Amino acid sequence: MVAERMAAYPCSGEINYHVPDASLLMHKLRDHYAPKALHEDHLDGLNLEFADWRFNVRMSNTEPLLRLNVETRGNAALLEDTTAALCHLLEQNGATPA
Repeated sequence: MVAERMAAYPCSGEINYHVPDASLLMHKLRDHYAPKALHEDHLDGLNLEFADWRFNVRMSNTEPLLRLNVETRGNAALLEDTTAALCHLLEQNGATPA
């Protein structure tokens, strides 16, 4: 059953970044991706949902880290592409992998 769910909703797992200004980077992600999002909420960080994928990015409460999670609906290639694009945007703005 777990394998079926993982295939149905491939996810990146938590990707951590050291950041100089987590709030600024969250705003940059929002500015870049929110115009095309179907749904946005801020319950636990920034959550943006699209037709076939979604992501959550949040600040760590205990470390100077930004935590990114990406999930798609049954599309591993889309997961890889969107995760790479999000990571690239973070790294362009001073984030470094933790």
